[in-house]
Amino acid sequence: MVTVRGNREDENGELLEEEVELWSRDPVECVKELIGNPSFKADMAYNPARAFSDPAGEHRVIDEMWTADWWAEKQKALPDGATIAPIILASDKTSLSQFRGDKTSWPVYMSIGNIAKAKRRQASARVTVLIGYLPAGKLDCFTPDARSLAGHRLFHHCMGLLLHPLIAAGNNGVDMVCADSWIRRVYPILAAYIADFPEQCLVSCCKENRSKERGEVLDSVMRDPERKNGQHPPEFEENGLHAIYKPFWADMPHSDIFLAFTPDLLHQIHKGVFKDHLVKWCVEIIGEEEMDARFKAIPDYPGLRHFKKGISTVKQWTGSLLAGAVPSRVLVVARSILDFSYYAQLQIHTAESLEALQAALAGFHANKDVLKELAIRDHFNIPKLHQLTHYARSISLFGAADGFNTELPERLHIDFAKEAYRASNKRDYEQQMVLWLQRQEAVFSRGRYLDWLLQEPAGGMDSRSHSISDSDSESDSTSEESEAAITRATPANKFAATHILAKTPSHPHQSVQNLVHAHGATDFLPALQSFLDTNLPDNTLIPGDHDRFDIYCQVVVVTPPAFQVSEVPMCRWVRATPEKLASERKPGIPARFDMALISVGPRTSHLRTLDGLRVGQVRAIFTLPRQFGEYPRALAYVELFTPFRARDPSSRMRQVSRSTRQLRRNAAVIHVDDIVRPCHLIPKMGESVAPRLIGGNAYEAANDFYLNDFIDVEMFCASVTII
Repeated sequence: MVTVRGNREDENGELLEEEVELWSRDPVECVKELIGNPSFKADMAYNPARAFSDPAGEHRVIDEMWTADWWAEKQKALPDGATIAPIILASDKTSLSQFRGDKTSWPVYMSIGNIAKAKRRQASARVTVLIGYLPAGKLDCFTPDARSLAGHRLFHHCMGLLLHPLIAAGNNGVDMVCADSWIRRVYPILAAYIADFPEQCLVSCCKENRSKERGEVLDSVMRDPERKNGQHPPEFEENGLHAIYKPFWADMPHSDIFLAFTPDLLHQIHKGVFKDHLVKWCVEIIGEEEMDARFKAIPDYPGLRHFKKGISTVKQWTGSLLAGAVPSRVLVVARSILDFSYYAQLQIHTAESLEALQAALAGFHANKDVLKELAIRDHFNIPKLHQLTHYARSISLFGAADGFNTELPERLHIDFAKEAYRASNKRDYEQQMVLWLQRQEAVFSRGRYLDWLLQEPAGGMDSRSHSISDSDSESDSTSEESEAAITRATPANKFAATHILAKTPSHPHQSVQNLVHAHGATDFLPALQSFLDTNLPDNTLIPGDHDRFDIYCQVVVVTPPAFQVSEVPMCRWVRATPEKLASERKPGIPARFDMALISVGPRTSHLRTLDGLRVGQVRAIFTLPRQFGEYPRALAYVELFTPFRARDPSSRMRQVSRSTRQLRRNAAVIHVDDIVRPCHLIPKMGESVAPRLIGGNAYEAANDFYLNDFIDVEMFCASVTII
């Protein structure tokens, strides 16, 4: 219990006091548990290292914490043989009650940078542990004008109590048994602090309208022994600081709290600069009605939300959506922010990617004044925009930003706060939450121990399942088949793409007329004949209307892990489903003939560039009838687009158009395994969206398109060719 004495008086003239609860675990003991856990042995590092993408060691890469610069610099300041355990903290107040009530909890989480970030991102692996609950009371013993500052001081006091064991351990080191059974002298050092912007200001003692870069001023005020409590509040006010005289990190050895704040992709980029600012600016420029119309005209794509009634929340967005409706410099601004967002998401960085990250931010600043000229902004004093300037340095110091996203603490709130609260009787709930969590952890630890004895992975879903998107209701593959697609990428062919069809065709024995009318394969027979002439020169049969074909609704393309993008195989769908008319019980389903990148020449399995690729619309996926022989490979009827033309000068997106031959769409029959992956096109819309693009299928109504570079990170990397 922590006793807080307020500034309000009771009826006897005595100052009111309030007792608050601080629940804590020894962080040093938690470090011992993490670094000594044998189930993390394969994901553990004990020394800094430099990684390179080439045998000659000329092209450095930065991904894990131990490949970045901070660890190597701190290692020089410690005795020989010392092992650093970089402490990664996260804290965030969260609401416990639903719909009514004001119950809150303030968990503090901890992990160590010795464990690979892919493992740390798995909530089920329990690599990030709960080390305490901070008081989240209302502090009614203070007057309203003093309550906020009192809350800040209470936070730092409690964090100081919680983390106090790290001071001696960081100065002197602690002998620990590591996961590989070696005993090392471990120095736990506060390295990174994951928090959203309000929490960062709270930790750094800065006011939210002032930058936390005033660390030198804050440091001098805090550490000057001549300054006593409460003596120089004007100095704090002048520098935008809260009058906190001893923050919890003041005595932390080898730590710099202002460097410790890592990039926050969720709050700073996705919800911050992109959603709260860029989208708002563009809506103000072109109008809400026009923006809604443009989103309605975007064609469908597997896994992409389609805004049939406009936009409410936006997950992926491209500069081409604005082409023709805004000045070219606005397009440059939008493209620069999107480029920065995607570069920041890379799981592995090189010198080239960090330079491109900085160049994207510089491009925004070089063109942002157009927003002032259009009276959209009168200043750019935006904290989240300012934080982007620190990304390149933070990545160089601590590794790729995906290892420090606030999405993980947000997810852990479910396990360590909300579920625990629901298990209580809602009265004196923190004590019950702690007891419930202790029991849950005991059960989990026992299960992990038994799994370790059996040499099997401990509980939780394998991370590979997260790369599989949900298929549509009319698709002809199940989730089990999707898992089989991943599993089929065995070590023998793990660097090759795999194409998976359903075990049985969705529509067997379909006529050519059905392909023409339902699938739009108007030149099916000539295209098939051309394919047979090339691939089966000894064949004497001529395909005709009497032939029947087994038709599949989709193909699942499993691609190997892509450098800088993913550590696991990716599973994507290419659909070729005709329209389903509405019945009395079920609504109709529109036709879905996806766009795909087609290989037209030799290339590697990884989508490193778009060279040797061409866009095609997949109209039908089928197999040859038996009368043509036992042909082992599935086929696809595709309508080809023109080769990629020069990029649009403002949006910098590639342009394509439908390819024609003798005034008819240029079609061909290809092998299904020539489909590299699905892609997404956005029609050119001009100054305003044509009604035909909104009311129908934009792929059929438009002729000229942009290739959507931003449909996923792999496509972005291939488009900008940074790999």
